Amino acid sequence: MIPTPSDWPRISSSVFYQDAAAAIDWLCEAFGFEVRLKVEGDNGRIEHSELTYGEGLIMVGQETQDSERPWKKSMRSPKSLNGVCTQSMMIFVDDAKAHCTRARARGAQIVEEPAVHDYGEDYWSDMSYGALDLEGHMWWITQRLRNPPMP
Repeated sequence: MIPTPSDWPRISSSVFYQDAAAAIDWLCEAFGFEVRLKVEGDNGRIEHSELTYGEGLIMVGQETQDSERPWKKSMRSPKSLNGVCTQSMMIFVDDAKAHCTRARARGAQIVEEPAVHDYGEDYWSDMSYGALDLEGHMWWITQRLRNPPMP
């Protein structure tokens, strides 16, 4: 494979919000993301953004029902779809319980409390929790407790 640009991971995802500016602020405050790039248009509308968490990267976009680009018209927040969520995101953190406390204090809806998921000695063990953000995107926050043994 040809290497990616030096500051981009091999794969990243986009999530769309009714209020992308508020979502960016919330994701940084509640989950610990950092803004790498935020392009604002008229009235503070988010035209493009890039948030990082460690080496991970997501793009946060604004719903654009009046876009000239047909594909962009169909990008929606779960809030616009009565809570329907078509994907979930997962991030690895150093301390899942502390992260959960922070996220809950900032309004995350915790749908699964932090718990250990141990798949046996041949696999891994994680501490993770599930949370919905302010517009209903599903996030899994995970702390690796044990890696699988080397082959």
